[in-house]
Amino acid sequence: MITVRKSSDRGHASHGWLDTWHTFSFAQYQDPAHMGFRSLRVINDDIVAPSAGFPTHGHSDMEIVTWVLDGALQHKDSLGNGSVIRPGEAQRMTAGTGIRHSEFNASESERCRLLQIWILPERGGLEPGYEQTAFPPESRRGKLRLIASRDGREGSVTVHQDVSLYASLLDRGQKAELALAPGRHGWVQVAKGSVTLNGTRLDHGDGAALADETRLALEGVGDGTAEILVFDLG
Repeated sequence: MITVRKSSDRGHASHGWLDTWHTFSFAQYQDPAHMGFRSLRVINDDIVAPSAGFPTHGHSDMEIVTWVLDGALQHKDSLGNGSVIRPGEAQRMTAGTGIRHSEFNASESERCRLLQIWILPERGGLEPGYEQTAFPPESRRGKLRLIASRDGREGSVTVHQDVSLYASLLDRGQKAELALAPGRHGWVQVAKGSVTLNGTRLDHGDGAALADETRLALEGVGDGTAEILVFDLG
C-alpha cells in the first residue's frame, strides 16, 4: 500500500527570513494524523534567506540528519564542531543527552535550501555526536546511494536507529529500485523534480509511505533531474 502526502497538504510557515514546509507536525503546525511515520519524526523543507539562520538552540534524544539541496549552511555546536554543509553532504547530529547548535546560510547573496530530518533514536541518553560525509553526484545518479545507516556501512553516516537512508538523482527514464524485506516500511521524499513510485507519480515536495510492499521502484519523469530521498524503516 502506498499513501501519498502531497506537497500542498504539508504544514507551511513564512517568517520572512525562513520559508518552511513541514511533512509532519512541527512547531506551530500540529496535525494528529501526521505525527511522523515509524521512527521518522520530522521532514522540514527549509529555505533560508542570505546571512539568516537559526540562532543557538538545544536538542536532546533525537537523531538529526541535514541534507542541503541548494547553497551552503554554516553549522556550529557545543561539541566544538564548525563546518559548512554543501549539496551532496550528509550531516548527522546525535543530540542524545543534550547538544546546542546554530545554523546559518553561509552566503550573503544566495538562499539556502535544505531538508532537515529528525529520527527517533533507538534509546535515550546517548552520548552527543557529529558526523559529516560527502556523496558526489556521480555516486547518486541513476542509483540509490546509501547515505545514512545504523551500522555506517558503505561509508554512510551512522544513525542510532534501524533506518537506512538513500539519496538518488534520476533523469527522465532512469530507474532505481530497492527491495523491502518482510515487515519493513518505506518513505520516499521528492526534493526536486518528478518521479513515479511503483507507477504512482510524485512531484516536487511530495512524500509517500509504503507498507506491505516488497519493492520500491522509482523512475525519473518530466523535465530536469529529480532528487529523491528514500527511507527503509523498521
